[in-house]
Amino acid sequence: MIEYLPLLMVASLFALLFLGYPVAFTLGGVALIFGWIGLEPAMFNLLPQRIWGVMTNFTLLAVPLFIFMGVALERSGLAEDLLDAMALLFGKLRGGHAYAIVVAGALLAASTGIVGASVVTMGLISLPVMLKHRYAKSFSCGLICASGTLGQIIPPSIVLILLGDIMGVSVGELFLAAVVPGMMLVGAYLVYAAAWCYRCDEDDFAATKGRALGLDLVKKTFSALIPPGALICAVLGSIFFGIASPTEAAAVGAFGALVLTAAHRKLSFQTLNEIMDTTVKLTAMVFMILLGATAFGLVFRGLYGDDLITELVLETQIGQTGFLVGSMLVLFVLGCFLDFIEIVFIVVPIMMPIAAEFEFNMLWFAVVIALNLQMSFLTPPLGFALFYLKGVAPPEVSSMDIYKGIVPFVAIQALVLAAVVLFPEIVTWLPGLVD
Repeated sequence: MIEYLPLLMVASLFALLFLGYPVAFTLGGVALIFGWIGLEPAMFNLLPQRIWGVMTNFTLLAVPLFIFMGVALERSGLAEDLLDAMALLFGKLRGGHAYAIVVAGALLAASTGIVGASVVTMGLISLPVMLKHRYAKSFSCGLICASGTLGQIIPPSIVLILLGDIMGVSVGELFLAAVVPGMMLVGAYLVYAAAWCYRCDEDDFAATKGRALGLDLVKKTFSALIPPGALICAVLGSIFFGIASPTEAAAVGAFGALVLTAAHRKLSFQTLNEIMDTTVKLTAMVFMILLGATAFGLVFRGLYGDDLITELVLETQIGQTGFLVGSMLVLFVLGCFLDFIEIVFIVVPIMMPIAAEFEFNMLWFAVVIALNLQMSFLTPPLGFALFYLKGVAPPEVSSMDIYKGIVPFVAIQALVLAAVVLFPEIVTWLPGLVD
């Protein structure tokens, strides 16, 4: 019976999580109980050392800095300016607002990376305008939710930082590896939006009908694009070309975000206090879960849980393909109920020994996992992007409109994920060029 304690440990954890208990304390509590049952008390002498190792991890320092950068840019009014500029830029095209949302979502992903802020901002500004121009409610909601979640895969992404640390992959290389899949998603969204708009009536869906491309438009577009573009180049360029580590680049990004906030005349002591307050709360949530996951992982490995699960998987003789398909299905299903942070800290460490046994390229496997986790923001019943949009949507938009709208975009994400699985060069090509 004692050899199956790790399986009972995992089952107890998920049972308690689905009952609604707090993640960090559930992880730590389950670890203490099963550690007391199955291990010597001296085993827990290692726990303070593990926690100290987490708290002194230089790579993880990038997490609060990128969160600070994203929150500061969200408060600066950058999102509103980007959306306005993109709507003007695509104004004479059919489906102009749809293209504007996708492009603005990609730019916001590369500059702020905060899904909630992107979805809420685009929902408040663009959804009423799209409905006014007779876009279908379901299409509008799906496009906004999908574009708002691009920050989960387009660098600098908190998901990629956490995956890189847990999986022992260079965060800089992981950022490079995620660029092409992220751009594939953006391109696929634009193609779908174009196909949807062009099958409808000829007179619909012009963002700014009859507006000429004048000097004022050029100035407005450049003033909205150059500041975030410069910040993106400073942060990601310094990482990609080896000038700075992700943590150092995150510090540059945090400072640059404050400069942009001040340039927009939005920086005050109250704003700075709100930015720091939000940063501390989000960072504390991430690290509390990480500490609980550290305790859980210590006990799980102490009970030889990783060896047990690896042995069970290998005995089934499912092979590389079977394990990959099975793990992707598990991640997708769990993403319907759990937050991506919980999945990264709980499930990914369990999968890693098996992936290593099958000799997976960990850089590629990390991007595959990140693409899968991105769908967790869109899939009912607990897709957070759906909740964010519903909270700011006009009364005539129902939850069913949002659920119907995200289905094509989840399918698009699944197709891009399949392409990355079938053609690993999509991930490894860009890091290989830099090397």
